[in-house]
Amino acid sequence: MGRVLVAVVVVVTVVVFFSTSLGECKCEIKGIFNFGDSNTDTGGFFAAFPSERGPFGMTFFKKPVGRASDGRVIVDFLAEAIGIPFVSPYLKAIGADFRHGANFATAASTVRLPNTSLFVTGVSPFSLAIQLNQLKELQSKVHDNVSTPLPSVSTFGKALYTFYIGQNDFTGNLAYIGISGVKQYLPQVISQIASAIKEVYGIGGRTFWVLNLAPIGCYPAFLVELPHESSDIDEFGCMISYNNAVRDYNEMLKKAIQQTRAVLPDASIIYVDTHSVLLDLFQHPTSYGLKYGTRACCGQGGGNYNFNPQVFCGNTKLINGSTLTATACEDPSKYVSWDGIHATEAANKIVTLAILNGSKFDPPFLLHRVCDLQRI
Repeated sequence: MGRVLVAVVVVVTVVVFFSTSLGECKCEIKGIFNFGDSNTDTGGFFAAFPSERGPFGMTFFKKPVGRASDGRVIVDFLAEAIGIPFVSPYLKAIGADFRHGANFATAASTVRLPNTSLFVTGVSPFSLAIQLNQLKELQSKVHDNVSTPLPSVSTFGKALYTFYIGQNDFTGNLAYIGISGVKQYLPQVISQIASAIKEVYGIGGRTFWVLNLAPIGCYPAFLVELPHESSDIDEFGCMISYNNAVRDYNEMLKKAIQQTRAVLPDASIIYVDTHSVLLDLFQHPTSYGLKYGTRACCGQGGGNYNFNPQVFCGNTKLINGSTLTATACEDPSKYVSWDGIHATEAANKIVTLAILNGSKFDPPFLLHRVCDLQRI
């Protein structure tokens, strides 16, 4: 009962705080440039490879809009809070507006280049290095006479640069080379994230948030697909070994961010602990008004996880003579996991509220001092 009361009080307090601003939001942060994968993709992948169908987007947009969720993702909520429009995906050709930044994230993106010696399944060609090149290209076009609205020169120095990438580097090879094999190249992943921060700093970026990795051992898809023994499942239904490996990675990432901060003293480089929020959501969903932790809302097969790796959310397939369709649950707001791999809008909102509350920053970042945050 105590946990329930604490969670409710925290969420209510944060919501009240964000609803106190009146009129136009005043914020020193003029835009968001986001680097990431499907966790924060707002339409980049499906702009490049159109194929998305319902029920994606059903909660907020009422139609598919390129989010791997039933609604908004974290970068959407961040934009709402600081008072700017949703940030357009860089790959969007029609109706894009980059005056308040750009979203370079695409589904299946990795930190490392896809053409590595290790086999990575289903990766996007838009690695972090490509996303950085896209930022530079956008900056180089500021003075060009183009029809697409572009950011001002000053926006690049006053923007928030967010990095939520690395999960596909971590999970892409787990089924083939195991945890010990993956751990061998994770230092390279972290080193490249640190190098990317320095590169953006070199072209004017000064405020950086690096979001750590989620507890993949709790996601329904990985619980179904990754090899594990029953003894590896904790009391909350999550895989212990994989979650421990993520914790090790996050500790390395945190140290790398600290080292990067030391060589760029006039920059704000913040390590953002989304992991702890998501882990608590999976372990104690009812404390946040949710019901299901390790069970997907949109899937096929029912059972503990409602995830069938042969039939992803929104798809229909003929398997062994039976037509199977992965459909959505009636109320995604009761679930942490949307499709077994990604979070629901409800979970994304709770994570964002926890971030904006300031308790998940290292070092502390007083966002409310530079922004009159709006209600999300």
